[in-house]
Amino acid sequence: MSASRRSGTTDELGPQEPERDGADLLAALLDGMDAALCAFDADGVVTHWNREAERILGWTAAEAVGRRGFADWAVRSADAGEVEGRLLSAMRAPGRQVHEFALLTKEGGRVLVRTQSAAVPGPGGKPAGVYCAFSEVHAQIDLERSIALSEALFDDASWGVVLVDADLRPAVVNAHAARALGTGRTAVLGRPLGELLAQGVEELESALTHVLAEGAPPAPAEMWVAVRTAEGEQRRCWRSGFLRLASPLTEEPVPLGVGWLFQDVTESKQAEQEAALLRFRSNQLHRAARAAAECEDPGEAASVHLEFALAGFADHALIDRVAGAARPDGEGPPRFVRAAATPSGAPGPGLPGYRAGLPVRYTQGHPALQCAERIGSVRASAGSAHSERTREWALARQWPADSVHALCAVLRSRGRTLGVVTFLRGASRARFERADAMYAEDVAVRIATALDLAETLERPG
Repeated sequence: MSASRRSGTTDELGPQEPERDGADLLAALLDGMDAALCAFDADGVVTHWNREAERILGWTAAEAVGRRGFADWAVRSADAGEVEGRLLSAMRAPGRQVHEFALLTKEGGRVLVRTQSAAVPGPGGKPAGVYCAFSEVHAQIDLERSIALSEALFDDASWGVVLVDADLRPAVVNAHAARALGTGRTAVLGRPLGELLAQGVEELESALTHVLAEGAPPAPAEMWVAVRTAEGEQRRCWRSGFLRLASPLTEEPVPLGVGWLFQDVTESKQAEQEAALLRFRSNQLHRAARAAAECEDPGEAASVHLEFALAGFADHALIDRVAGAARPDGEGPPRFVRAAATPSGAPGPGLPGYRAGLPVRYTQGHPALQCAERIGSVRASAGSAHSERTREWALARQWPADSVHALCAVLRSRGRTLGVVTFLRGASRARFERADAMYAEDVAVRIATALDLAETLERPG
């Protein structure tokens, strides 16, 4: 090297920086470590002592460096030989050695530490000393527990665990969550949630965004989603908890993502909803029976039963009575007259009296005619959206134009068919299910009894 380079003067390559001593860099690295670290030369003399070691034991680097072993200051005299032998044995053993023993603090207290020691190679490959990294046992155990918990959650947990990054995309998924999402653990990584869920994506992403910005919510949330699977969409209810994940290596919390834990509660939630619906409908039947009992006119009592049945069940309802006397079974399709109906405009009550008597001419195959012929409930549906075709479907059956789903229940009393009651729903409601048909049949029994009594009272003599 030229003199100009050694002196830091300018030569043809421009000004040169003087070479820096690596000691200050080494000291900065040692003091910045999260683990306590000390080093010994081949004779067991302390050569390095970082700030974390000073924090744990209270001895400063000036007090520790230059001492031989830990005897009479960092360990009890009775334990010094054993401790020094364990530490220096790392010079003669391959790899790292792990030990646990008690060290003394400057104030005289005892701290149980776990150490990892290894040989420091010197010239020619011979050991020149030993370095020893140590931490308090409870801190090490906490770390190991955290790692063990993470591994258990992502391997053996009986609920779904998903680590979502700051871009709201899955970064880590456990086996349970992968099965719930209908895909493999690796196939889901990095994909937008919208590719995995057909419904509920907006609500889930809103929750994740809130957690990233504000932190975890105070309680779990129940969210209904539709999962895309090979068999089609499956509607599920997930009870979800969220945790904001922040880096522990920075002074200011830096969000790493969100820990999303969820459990499938679809069956229990559906059972709760069905039980609540059953209680409501039972109460409606009870209230309707009490209100109808106060009606002097049996036809008015039939209308009362229908009004109570509409609440939360359908948007429109109508009663068609068999024209003339009730016909015995098997005598062909009946002719109907309109006995009662809700207004054709906005959904709601407002049923006229049962003596309206306007004839209705249903064409062959009409759900009401099928209901009377089969002596059983009939369900029909035009779809789930408003369209001109849906409107034509409803008007062709002489129903309000906004009707999309229909349920017809036969009115039977004393072995005779008295008519049909029809419940109608708009596009905002789901189609009728079997449980709805059972409820409609309960209502139909009460309406038929009232109409039969009204027919009896109308007969002369």
